Amino acid sequence: MATFISVPLKKTSEVELAKPLSKFISNTYPAGEEQGDYVRAAEELSKLRKSAVGRPLDKHESSLEVLLRYYDQLCAVEPKFPFSENQLCLTFTWKDAFDKGSLFGGSVKLALPNLGYEKTCVLFNVGALASQIASEQNLDSDEGLKTAAKYYQLASGTFSHIKDTVLSALSREPTMDISPDTVGTLSQIMLAQAQEVFFLKATSDKMKDAIIAKLANQAADFYGDAFKQCQYKEHLPKYFYFQEVLPVLAAKHCIMQANAEFHQSILAKQQKKFGEEIGRLQHAADLVKTVASRYDEYINVKDLSDKINRALTAARKDNDFIYHDRVPDLKDMDSIGKAVLVKPTAISVPMSQKFTDLFEKMVPLLVQQALTVYNQRKADMVNRLIGQMREATNLSNGVLASLNLPAALEDLSGDSIPQSILEKSRAVIQQGGLQTVDQLIRDLPELLQRNREILDESFKILDEEESTDTELRTKFSQRWQRIPSNELYKPLRTEGGNFRNLLDQAVQADKVVKECFAGHSEMISVLCKPEAELSAAIPSANPTKTLQGSEVVGVLRTLLSDLDELKCEREKLETDIKMVQFDMTNKFLTALAQDGALNEEAISVTQLDSIYGGYTQKVQQNLKSQEEILGKIQVSHEEFSKMKQSNADSNQREEMLKKLAAAHDNYFELCKNLNEGTKFYNDLTEILLKFQTKCSDIVFARKTERDELLKELQQNIAREPSAPSIPPVPAYQATHSSSASTTPAIPTPAPRTVFQQGKPQPPARPPPPVISSSTPSTSAPPAACNSADAQIPPAAATPSQAMGAPTQAQGPPYPTYQGHPGFYSMPMPYSAYPYGQYHMPFMYQPSAQPSYPGNPPAQPSGYPYPQQPFYPQQ
Repeated sequence: MATFISVPLKKTSEVELAKPLSKFISNTYPAGEEQGDYVRAAEELSKLRKSAVGRPLDKHESSLEVLLRYYDQLCAVEPKFPFSENQLCLTFTWKDAFDKGSLFGGSVKLALPNLGYEKTCVLFNVGALASQIASEQNLDSDEGLKTAAKYYQLASGTFSHIKDTVLSALSREPTMDISPDTVGTLSQIMLAQAQEVFFLKATSDKMKDAIIAKLANQAADFYGDAFKQCQYKEHLPKYFYFQEVLPVLAAKHCIMQANAEFHQSILAKQQKKFGEEIGRLQHAADLVKTVASRYDEYINVKDLSDKINRALTAARKDNDFIYHDRVPDLKDMDSIGKAVLVKPTAISVPMSQKFTDLFEKMVPLLVQQALTVYNQRKADMVNRLIGQMREATNLSNGVLASLNLPAALEDLSGDSIPQSILEKSRAVIQQGGLQTVDQLIRDLPELLQRNREILDESFKILDEEESTDTELRTKFSQRWQRIPSNELYKPLRTEGGNFRNLLDQAVQADKVVKECFAGHSEMISVLCKPEAELSAAIPSANPTKTLQGSEVVGVLRTLLSDLDELKCEREKLETDIKMVQFDMTNKFLTALAQDGALNEEAISVTQLDSIYGGYTQKVQQNLKSQEEILGKIQVSHEEFSKMKQSNADSNQREEMLKKLAAAHDNYFELCKNLNEGTKFYNDLTEILLKFQTKCSDIVFARKTERDELLKELQQNIAREPSAPSIPPVPAYQATHSSSASTTPAIPTPAPRTVFQQGKPQPPARPPPPVISSSTPSTSAPPAACNSADAQIPPAAATPSQAMGAPTQAQGPPYPTYQGHPGFYSMPMPYSAYPYGQYHMPFMYQPSAQPSYPGNPPAQPSGYPYPQQPFYPQQ
């Protein structure tokens, strides 16, 4: 009796995991020990996949442990990598577990660039392998019963989980084996088998008959529910109908109900309800008889039948001679209770007790994205503070240059070079003078062109693949079922557009720098001259030595010293602000663990305020102090200017000194801007190269997916018929061929050879007999044989049609009782012989069809159709 159903494993194609994951790691994480650990973890993940799904698995718990570890690792790695078609694109191909293929085409398979699809298929194999391990257990031992019940419940839980999640995990229609209807039915079957195992254990442990009856009754209910779900044939694989699944479910339903009635009869006997005892035994005997007559080839119930019949014979004998108790109708007896001891195992990660995350140190993708945004916020704040301080320095330099300070205080002699001008000249010469600026300006166009070429090449790669996808979509129309390239590439094109805008902005900035250089190049060249030539270039003026000891000169020098201190303070603040480091990883991880989501803005703003709040206050205080000092300098300089003797020579000299001071400031500003521009272009080159690699990777993945889809389409098109039906043969051709030749007008194809793994099935239904008042002829009319529009016999129908799909779900077959509406007979899709109007087998009617190789010879009229191996029509 112990016939249990197990599920076959899905098979997959090899997928290269290590290379794309390693490339992403190298592009995302800085070189070092951490990056090396992640790369090694990617290689281990690739090996784990090969061990879990890339080889045949033994029906043993160790093989299941490998599958569970791989599934756990997929769940752990999913939030840490951007698995998507436009980022980290990996295509997973899996075959339908129940489709064995045919002679002219491969089995059904589906390829998707979706990690959720991989997880679903791996989880299906977890349930399938658990069902196989449970089916291999020795049910005569207590340990075997416990193990079987455990793994049947695990299998039921995995299939139930797939039913709830498969549609949301996939971006398109799944294959038949992982469709919600199929896995829902499988979950119910596994649950019924787990309940049956508990019934067997209760029987083995000799528990009370009342408990055993309830366990068996509940198992019968589970099997009945599974049988009803299987009746929706168009939603389930052919495996359910040709691999003994459906008849086993029907038989198990009857057997479990018979066991429930048998043990309930024992309870009735103990309660001295002898009539009820006989009624329940009669029902049990009829149920077992139904199984023996219909499903004897699948399940042997001889032992159970003998046990029930012996008990029924003894009960009838005792009742006839002693008790004379009335046997009640089945509908008048109390219903047997139910006891549920099983439930689908809930799927919670990690499923393996030995699981260790290979990427334990890698933070989830949400945290990575939050860190990226935080770093951008931090950079913006730092740049704003530093920009304010640099702007203040440029303002003070500009004000002093316009007032010719401190050169005016140093130039009281009227003929020598002021010391500040000499220092400025030496600084410009030491920096490289005009040659440095010229070289930096000449390098910019080359750097710009290199970045434009990389960006243009990236767009070209996307354009070519998108064009190919559009052509194939136009050619195959609805058959081309994948995301259009123009939709998939929108994020990449947006990112590339941002890069192009950056380059356009950089071009405008370069133009401003060149104009600034052109306006100050003459004075910069004067600063670069030797001291004697520089002195000759500065006009002489009347001496103003009388001002050297004046109070206003002392005030100005003090104010200039205070201003220099503020500049030094800003330089120190800039260094300190740049040196601030704070790792937000733990804060984001903690928030993600507590809330399951991240409010990056609130966390980042709060943290940045606490880190840079003090520096912001210091910067604002420094800027305010500078504003006050500059105001005092301007007031003192007006008084100083009035005390000086003004004439044309002194004005020319002062104007020249102002221009030289401004040239010095602009020179270093130009050098800083050009160096930053060069660094910008070089950094952008690395980013654009990564962008180009991303475009190349996704296009390569799309090409691989395209090739798989094209191959599948070609196979489907090759299997499709050229026309929906064969045109009818004209009557004159049919008449001529029947009278003049034995060869039909349309050749009959040789029967297809189909490799069937189940046991042979009954033959197809022969044509119905021709009933007429005249004596039947020994040969069929020629037109009936040769005409293409003759009615196709039922044998040509599909297997599901041949079995007669019910219009609504029905229960398994019961023995029929007169006047009892609760039990009814149902069509028998498993009957070896179809019966006609008078419950007699159809008689074989030979036709005029000629014999072909492989075609059985015609048999004489009235000869019963022999038993032959049945091969379902394809």
